[in-house]
Amino acid sequence: MNRSLPGLSHTHLVLIPSYNPGPRVYETVLAARAQWTPVWVVVDGSTDASTEGLQAMAAQDAGLRVLVLPGNVGKGAAVLHGLEMAAGQGFTHVLTMDSDGQHPGHLIPSFMAASAGQPAAMVLGVPVFSADAPRLRVNGRKVSNGWANLETLWAGIGDSLFGFRVYPIEPLRQIMHRQRWMRRFDFDPEAVVRMCWRGVKPVNLPATVRYFRADEGGVSHFNYLRDNLLLTWMHSRLLVEFVLRLPVLLMRRASGSS
Repeated sequence: MNRSLPGLSHTHLVLIPSYNPGPRVYETVLAARAQWTPVWVVVDGSTDASTEGLQAMAAQDAGLRVLVLPGNVGKGAAVLHGLEMAAGQGFTHVLTMDSDGQHPGHLIPSFMAASAGQPAAMVLGVPVFSADAPRLRVNGRKVSNGWANLETLWAGIGDSLFGFRVYPIEPLRQIMHRQRWMRRFDFDPEAVVRMCWRGVKPVNLPATVRYFRADEGGVSHFNYLRDNLLLTWMHSRLLVEFVLRLPVLLMRRASGSS
């Protein structure tokens, strides 16, 4: 039997990239479906049997679609695959969220409403951490946020790493097609910087975030050394481009444009 279709939209969809997410993925998808239709999951080469579980859910739910990639290509590449499919079906915006249960599905309607009110903007979640959030992760993101704000001349990025956000599809697609980066963990921070460079205004909304322990079904693919090296390389590239773009950014700022 098909589930009901809450929040049925022909312009905005929820897009969930998923790689070996653990059992929390099913709760994540159900929480998203309780708030919105359609919800798409892009399975990024998972090997943990979640593909079959998600496909079984989609077979019983007309509002859920599961796109399966044959191998692991990275979060950004998985999002781009979803963007291409969504654009081909006439959608204009996607709300991205992680598959591991950290992001607040109950806030989907308010983020979508903010996007509908300012369709040319991107709506960025600003994480509100619980007391038990890993301090290394909480404090470490301040470095990336500082660089992102410098690279955009403080255009208003509340958080550069939090992946619960709504993007207008077309500018993001064009940005990603013009360069080969943003395909893995570097997707979220590089996307907001480049969208700001393009003149897409950030709108910030608070959003709760929860980190689950392993005994609670939590799964993390974050590798402190590897992913911080990737972020360092990313900000090094962006800083060089920022210097080259600085005259244009300053002129835009002086003229009052975003």
